[in-house]
Amino acid sequence: MIKISPSVLASDFSALGAEAARMETCGADYLHLDVMDGRFVPNITFGAPIIKSIRNKTELIFDVHLMIDDPLKYIEDFRKAGADIITFHVESSSNAGETVDKILACGCKAGISVKPATPVEEVFPFLDKLSMVLVMTVEPGFGGQSFMAETMDKIKTLRREIQRRGLSVDIQVDGGINDKTVETAAKAGANVFVAGSAVFGAPDAAKAIADLRSLAEKAFLSV
Repeated sequence: MIKISPSVLASDFSALGAEAARMETCGADYLHLDVMDGRFVPNITFGAPIIKSIRNKTELIFDVHLMIDDPLKYIEDFRKAGADIITFHVESSSNAGETVDKILACGCKAGISVKPATPVEEVFPFLDKLSMVLVMTVEPGFGGQSFMAETMDKIKTLRREIQRRGLSVDIQVDGGINDKTVETAAKAGANVFVAGSAVFGAPDAAKAIADLRSLAEKAFLSV
């Protein structure tokens, strides 16, 4: 159940295709691609053309996180670019139900994300259609922020609701994930871990991924 999704925000953008291929060689499960528009969050990263340009460099699942104001408008673009999972924010201006349905209609798996201050219950009406819920453990917009332990209660609440309904929905965490925090998140019930500098900045990325996976697996078994 444990999956590691390295975030390209921490990669070498001048060699993005090679970095994507390296993550596959190093044992990653997904490649996390943060799309920011400068409106929903105070930063700008890249769009569908960049994702499309590296799609043929790796077989990794493209885990696309849309931190944009109007995700519904762009779902088809990201699917055509090669997205496998598309996650958008419940706080965005798009109708959440329509956006989920659009993602599924395009043939992608659907995810919804919540910011640290957003009650996780806001995603409950859509859980039956989701493959993943992303609980942000930092304020979205920039990499390298510190892990917010107070978000763990939301993960626990979400995991209980998923189990109560008998669903198979992944819980992803993004923000400040490293060998010091991954156990805390796994114990709370998370099973998909976005890691940026902890992987891309490690002397040995393969070892970093393996270590994160091992720590998470041991902790998740105690849930």
